Amino acid sequence: MSVENHLVIMAGGVGSRFWPMSTPECPKQFIDVLGCGRTLIQLTADRFKGICPPENIWVVTSKKYADIVKQQLPELPESNILQEPCMRNTAPCIAYVSWKIKKQHPNANIVVTPSDHIVMNVEEFQRVIKSSLNFTANSDAILTLGMKPTRPETGYGYIEADLSCASSTNKEIYRVDAFKEKPDKETAEKYISRPNFFWNAGIFVWNVDTIVNAMRIYQPEIADIFESMLPYYYTDKEQEEIDKQFQDCKNISVDYAILEKADEIFVFPADFGWSDLGTWGSLHGQLEKDRDENACIGENVKLIESRNCVVHTSQERRVVIQGLDGYIVAEKDNTLLICKLSEEQRIKEFSK
Repeated sequence: MSVENHLVIMAGGVGSRFWPMSTPECPKQFIDVLGCGRTLIQLTADRFKGICPPENIWVVTSKKYADIVKQQLPELPESNILQEPCMRNTAPCIAYVSWKIKKQHPNANIVVTPSDHIVMNVEEFQRVIKSSLNFTANSDAILTLGMKPTRPETGYGYIEADLSCASSTNKEIYRVDAFKEKPDKETAEKYISRPNFFWNAGIFVWNVDTIVNAMRIYQPEIADIFESMLPYYYTDKEQEEIDKQFQDCKNISVDYAILEKADEIFVFPADFGWSDLGTWGSLHGQLEKDRDENACIGENVKLIESRNCVVHTSQERRVVIQGLDGYIVAEKDNTLLICKLSEEQRIKEFSK
């Protein structure tokens, strides 16, 4: 039997950490954060060219973002944009799309990825993904990608791997010993001092039978909901049934629901310039910088006697900044943010 590669993009997040660029009406996955002419969700789909055809790309998003997805990814069939009526975390999201894929593509081999991450080395990313898909096509393993840490990051979960013995079918893949919650600074420093700890990127690879069976074993209540909807997938009654039943799903992440319970869990340690772009500080770390460590997006920005700043002015406006050290300067739609990078956790209160 031939195996089909499918991509699932999770795009339901409502975060506005990049305010004023992003808002609850148009969160960061739908904006051009990098100033490259492509939004984060478009860049996510772009990375899979040559791996998954457009008809095998699925987006799970909130009902209120479905039209934005259609505009930004017009090559996708409309039936591949799945609309959640409410937020229920990643396990119900993944269950919904898995049962739907399985109905018409019983041999599907699936990559699940967030929509708002960046990858700097796309060639290496594609090599890792292709190798991962080959691994899961011939096994019942659940595979997650582990990013080699570069700093004691407290904003990511970690994966502890058993590096003593690689998989017999792929020498770059190892068993997972444990998943670790987001640590404090001291614990993060301990983790990165050991070679078998990796950042949990939230990118998963498995075949459709593996994830559906895992849901049946470890989350039977969620499985029963999507199993009951089998007659409705690909019909004009599908959305109506989802609207009725999705709210009954447990609000739980796939990490808690499946990964921390199942036995056949593996990690592929990788290094392709990954970031989840969760903060202005992480964006500053990814952008090209001048000799004073300033990172700018905008055609007409001039910095004088300024250091360690990130400036995002995508609209045509002249910006001159003097004497700032470690600041965010961002402008959109007549809103201007000037905030210390060290205080960016307060942006949520500024945006109200």
